[in-house]
Amino acid sequence: MEILQYDFMVRALVAAVLVGATAPTVGVHLVQRRLALIGDGLGHVALAGVAIGVLTESTPVLTALVVAVIGAVAIELIRARGRTGADIALAVLFYGGIAAGVVLLSRSSDGTAGNVNQYLFGAITTTTRGDIVAFAILSAGVFTVTLGLGRYLFAVSNDEEYAIATGLPVVGLNVVLAVVTAVTVVVSMRVVGLLLISALMIVPVASAQALARSFRSTLVVAVVVGVVAAVTGVVISYYQDTPSGGTIVLVAIAVFGTAVLAGRVQGAVRTRVG
Repeated sequence: MEILQYDFMVRALVAAVLVGATAPTVGVHLVQRRLALIGDGLGHVALAGVAIGVLTESTPVLTALVVAVIGAVAIELIRARGRTGADIALAVLFYGGIAAGVVLLSRSSDGTAGNVNQYLFGAITTTTRGDIVAFAILSAGVFTVTLGLGRYLFAVSNDEEYAIATGLPVVGLNVVLAVVTAVTVVVSMRVVGLLLISALMIVPVASAQALARSFRSTLVVAVVVGVVAAVTGVVISYYQDTPSGGTIVLVAIAVFGTAVLAGRVQGAVRTRVG
């Protein structure tokens, strides 16, 4: 294939596979807990970290990771308090993060705007070998947590009160999930962008739910959909010269629409057979 003749596209495809496989493993737990938009909020918070990295001329990925993790822990602790004002506090944190990012970036040189767009909307073709190594390490960490602690995270997601009664460290598990969500956001920001990452965590899971009948099968199908959408989006963006992040998300949404239609047809067939 022509696309494989270019090193930057090979790196882009590897990054797409890593992110496409990683994001749904976190998203399946977020959907279960009805926290589908938490990734979007953490993307706003991570922007402040990117801005800090740009201003200090350090590594934006690293500073975004630190800020996103801090924000994720703060979000979970706010949620754990369970007070009426929790939603307002979260909104303040999310919008405060993006506002801080905008203000801090305004203090940087004029030449940084294009670089920031890479983090906001994704620029997968600019992925370096160093990025691939970082993505692989972080993705391995996310997989280790989401699969290694999968049954415990599922128990908390399915019935938190029962999990507390059985002695599970619910707050600790929630914090762990929040942290791996933050890591996933940072890993994915060069692929689909901070403003679109939530879609890659949630839409493949929604597609899987339309077809699968168990939590485990939902997870497997979601990972497959995530990888297919990410790789297909990269290929289309290469040949059609479109933004990679937006193209990946549109492909994922197209798969979701197809899955919903297939699920309805499948349900109708079962009803008639039954």
